[in-house]
Amino acid sequence: MYDDDDEPEGPKSSFTTYLSEGNVHFNQGEYKKALDSYTQALELQPGYKVCLVQRSKCYLRLGNADAALRDAEESLAEDKEYNKGLYQKAEALYSKGEFEYALLYYHRGYKLRQDQEEFKLGIQKAQEAIDNAIGSKARVKLENKGDLSFFAKQDEAKKTTKGYSKPTALAARNQQQAANRGKNTKSPVKSEKTVKKLLGELYADKKYLEKLMDDQDFIHGNSSKPIYDLVQDGLSYLDTRIEFWRQQEPLYARKNKKLPPRKSPQRQLPADTTKFILRSLEEIDQALADGDPETSLNKAQSTLKTVQSLGAESVPNKAEVVGNLYSCIGNAHLEMENYEEALKFHEKDLKAAKKMENKEAKSRALDNLGRLYAKMGEYTKAIDSWMEKLPLSKSVLESTWLYHEIGRCHLELKYYQDAKEFGQRSLAAAEQADDKVWQLNATVLAAQAEVKLGDLKDALQSFEKALDLAKILEDDAAENAISKAINDVNDRITQGVKSGEESAADEPEGAEESKETADEQNEETEAAKQTEEEEELVTEDSVKESHEEAKEDEAVEGNAEKDAEQEPDEANDAAKDADQPAEDDGVKEQ
Repeated sequence: MYDDDDEPEGPKSSFTTYLSEGNVHFNQGEYKKALDSYTQALELQPGYKVCLVQRSKCYLRLGNADAALRDAEESLAEDKEYNKGLYQKAEALYSKGEFEYALLYYHRGYKLRQDQEEFKLGIQKAQEAIDNAIGSKARVKLENKGDLSFFAKQDEAKKTTKGYSKPTALAARNQQQAANRGKNTKSPVKSEKTVKKLLGELYADKKYLEKLMDDQDFIHGNSSKPIYDLVQDGLSYLDTRIEFWRQQEPLYARKNKKLPPRKSPQRQLPADTTKFILRSLEEIDQALADGDPETSLNKAQSTLKTVQSLGAESVPNKAEVVGNLYSCIGNAHLEMENYEEALKFHEKDLKAAKKMENKEAKSRALDNLGRLYAKMGEYTKAIDSWMEKLPLSKSVLESTWLYHEIGRCHLELKYYQDAKEFGQRSLAAAEQADDKVWQLNATVLAAQAEVKLGDLKDALQSFEKALDLAKILEDDAAENAISKAINDVNDRITQGVKSGEESAADEPEGAEESKETADEQNEETEAAKQTEEEEELVTEDSVKESHEEAKEDEAVEGNAEKDAEQEPDEANDAAKDADQPAEDDGVKEQ
């Protein structure tokens, strides 16, 4: 990535690092640097379709439509229904002037992902380019006369006489296509007047570059080789653009356009408004993708105001366009964190979609509402929106991320069992789609839910599976995070085992303490009984002594009445003697 002769050769960063670096350069408009980063990433992980599509975009921005087409086709090698690959292939074909084939792939992509506006816009611009190229039906008359292949061969011969290599966007066109269309296949760039009309402001640049190429001192100079290569690249690019613009809207089509009468300007409005709307939507989306939501919002609001002022004749699909603009405005507000405004416009989009009974628009609105509610922390409403969108899903991959987002919301709501189930659904769909990135995301989600449920062994297995996927993807950040999670789960499992052993060891000690306590209580009870018996004996002896003293006094006095009173005292002593065992028995029983 950096020039340093002292460092050893070989990859200095991971695949993920190069991919992220390429994305940053691409978003900043540095397409050459982005191209280099994507190329290094693909050297580490060949055939990675996301990276191939990104590199194809770079080639397209740099004017190399052939290389862009090769990368787009390679991204479709394993998955013929990869929507981003289909779109990129269509874009590359469109840039090469292959409008019919581009239209074919725009239609294929739209059939798979009708919720993506880019396919619909592609269909419209390709159809418009074809109409411009062949002209109106009234002017084109096909006849089976003569062999026009001679002119096609003559064109090819003229193209090869240039002093520098000139790639042509029509190399794939065969002779039969030229014959069927009935076109006059004279050299498309015959006169300077034609070139000037096609290039416009770029014509002066082309003349300057050609002047440099005619300078023999410059060409044969030792130090001018890099500049010479750049000049050649510039001229090749301009020739490619000339051919593309000639095919997109030929001069004869422009020349033969009839201006409408001044009294009825409405006849030309549909074509003009269609171009205006398509261009505006592209600018709105591009501004949002470039991280400029304010510009996107202003452009969307201005376009909405214009569209609403037009009649149904000018905009046949007015309700659909208005709903799309509602969605754009809502997304811009979402990026600016104006959640209330975003909610208002996304709800308008959903209401319009339901009124039109447009499933694609409804799916788009529900998706946006789900993301908005999740951002606002209203996870229950987010779940409801995405659950309503699920039946409208057009692909397995779309279902994969829907299941994942629903599971994440359940995890935030602490519905851990539901989170685990949706994580497993997401994983199954990701495996069906053979998407390793979403397999990783789904596995981590299930593992997190299992940790919360206390299923530590299951969580450990899930995290280990996620770690393997992270290694396959060469995602260093994910590897580090998952490794830490595995260590934490292992620590918790170890602590749980130790706690169980301590509980088992503590159980007999507790029983022994209880036994000792019971013995002590029994000993105390016996001692209390013994003390009580001794006290009773002392009391009994004291009573007997007092009675004996009383008897002696009575005998000395010789009082007959005292002799009579002695009988009840002796009865009381006998009652006490009789009750004593009963009291002792009562203590023992107690």
